[in-house]
Amino acid sequence: MKKPFAIILLATLFSCQQSVTRVAPDTQIDLSGRWNDSDSRLVADKMISELMASERFKEYAKEKGRKPAIVVGLIRNKTSEHIDSDTYIKKLEVAIYNSNVAEVVESEEFRDKLRLERAQQQDFADPATVAQWGKEIGANLMLFGEMTSETDTSNKKRVVNYITTLYLTDIETGKRVWYGQQEIKKFVKNG
Repeated sequence: MKKPFAIILLATLFSCQQSVTRVAPDTQIDLSGRWNDSDSRLVADKMISELMASERFKEYAKEKGRKPAIVVGLIRNKTSEHIDSDTYIKKLEVAIYNSNVAEVVESEEFRDKLRLERAQQQDFADPATVAQWGKEIGANLMLFGEMTSETDTSNKKRVVNYITTLYLTDIETGKRVWYGQQEIKKFVKNG
């Protein structure tokens, strides 16, 4: 009686062992069919490439006579899924920064932290090394947008169409310099 129990216990233990494998961060892995890191990276790279290649953006940069400074604002998630917009915003900032066609200005939250540090330096740092006030680069443009989704289900099948729309607007004039849209459609079939 004890041997079969031990065999069953060992079989159960081996079947419950967790397996972890390291993979390259850019490896596309879809487990649930929901929005994931691959979707964020794909859409961010595509949209920023389109933005930087657009004739209107190039004309704007030419009028300014220098690389435009862009701040990435709010990207609203209007899908039914929880999508961490901070991660998505960071991917957009990385794509803009790596494009070398525009400057990235820190977000409002991070600028506040920098200003606090600058204020503290006025009292506590060596005067020769103190960061000066009034030297920040003002953003010319703000990038913002929204993510939406349309879902259709039937039996054990689901189709989700994710739509990301981004707007790039001149902060001084309110004029829209560029806007683009990317869609990712997923078909999920459960066993």
